[in-house]
Amino acid sequence: MTKSIVVSLPHTLGVAEAKKRVNERLERLRTDYIGKIGHSELTWTSDRADLRVVALGQTTTGQIDVMADAVRIEIHLPWLLSALSPKVEGLLARNAEESLRLGPPRP
Repeated sequence: MTKSIVVSLPHTLGVAEAKKRVNERLERLRTDYIGKIGHSELTWTSDRADLRVVALGQTTTGQIDVMADAVRIEIHLPWLLSALSPKVEGLLARNAEESLRLGPPRP
């Protein structure tokens, strides 16, 4: 049985800029973290990204929907990783918030 996590964050960037920032953050996470412990796939269809991460013998899937005024992230954790859902949810929220923040990134 999987555990679903949903994070929605409002923004005022518009679809194109929000999508650009989300994609940049995803690519950085894939390079800096995921690529070192597993395999990931990212496919954009219009303003929706479909994700698949395989690490430590577990497969996690998810979707990111970029809308004009919000970004919605839904991740499906396999049962073995469901105990980590509070930490995963916090990580998702922090990364999305940082990506969508106006102004220069925090140090």
